Amino acid sequence: MFQLIVISILLFDAVFWWWADRRLRVLRWGIGWRLALAAFMAVQLGQFAWMFASRWTGIHLVLPPSFLALLYVWHLMVLPIFIVLLTAGGIAGGVAGLARRILRARRTALQPIPVPVPASRQGPTRRQVLLAGVAAVPPLFTGGTVAMAMGRLDHFRVRPIELALPDLPPALDGLRIAHIADVHAGRFTSPLLLESIVERTNELDVDLVLMTGDLIDYSLVELPRALDMVRQLRAGGGLFMCEGNHDLFDNRLEFERQVLDSGVPLLLDDQRTLSIRGQAVQVLGIRWGGLGDRHDAQIPLHVRKTLELRDPDAFQILLAHHPHAFDLAADAGVPLTLAGHTHGGQVMLTPDLGPGPLLYKYWSGPYRRGNSALVVSNGVGNWFPVRVNAPAEIIHITLRCSAPAERLGRMTG
Repeated sequence: MFQLIVISILLFDAVFWWWADRRLRVLRWGIGWRLALAAFMAVQLGQFAWMFASRWTGIHLVLPPSFLALLYVWHLMVLPIFIVLLTAGGIAGGVAGLARRILRARRTALQPIPVPVPASRQGPTRRQVLLAGVAAVPPLFTGGTVAMAMGRLDHFRVRPIELALPDLPPALDGLRIAHIADVHAGRFTSPLLLESIVERTNELDVDLVLMTGDLIDYSLVELPRALDMVRQLRAGGGLFMCEGNHDLFDNRLEFERQVLDSGVPLLLDDQRTLSIRGQAVQVLGIRWGGLGDRHDAQIPLHVRKTLELRDPDAFQILLAHHPHAFDLAADAGVPLTLAGHTHGGQVMLTPDLGPGPLLYKYWSGPYRRGNSALVVSNGVGNWFPVRVNAPAEIIHITLRCSAPAERLGRMTG
């Protein structure tokens, strides 16, 4: 499957380059546009080749984030959309052309054959100019999108959520939690953003800092500075985290070893119990079981294994990178589950319409099922440089014993 995806991407690059070059050559200054197109495609293909060559050879060259953003936006957003539109347009144009030819044949069957007149028009036709403009749009749109996105990479919001939980012990009314997910230290998470995360979180003066995976984006090279950020976060009751899929891309065992050796409480199908305001609070965290569908299939195994550690006298909070762990947790009566992974859908047409609800049952914000609640974070960092209607965030949760139901947000089940 991975090889098929890579081959498809290269094929789409070739198809677009061939199609666009043919449209641009008819322009008066076509050679300039064609050279610009060739330079754009050379950058894209060169980065694509280097990205895979560096993984095979083990030689890592740090490319500027703006170049990587061009690669990501072009291949994961603009090019697929354009290929789909081009294919649909070709089909629609073919059907319309066939219909016109049929109608023309019927008309001319009853009319004299016209005498052809030599064409005197010089230069490209209006249709050719229009198609040349269409060919120029995708690279220009990619460049403009990247320029805007790079200026927003270090921005995030602190999103306050007041959450009513029927089973919350009275002593914990007003408990404050900073929920941090998907830092993705690496390609698109700068040292400045890591500093801002520390500063904004510590300003909240919370009881708990709970992190739900994807501390790093890919390479373990980024882990030391990410852990340095984590150790600077302050919470009255403590800090705990679970792992995410990106954390394990480079080397799963080494990631887990380095985090545990650093003293950061990484919960791998494990739990920690602490006392806050004289009340026992148990934080449980599940491992990431695999990738894609394999992880979805293994969620029940990890949730059940972890819930065997529950303390019935403690208020329980489950940390799970994938939000689909919530259903099993709610069935078991866990009052609160925190998750990330979805990035709020990343590129949404509206806050409720887009990839988020297409890919996930729960994708952003608070949800309720019975007496249990889930909060899904959009994430504070980025693996992909563009966000639309899914802003990066740290969620500031305040727990309440009772509050109007509408404060909880989306309801489910």
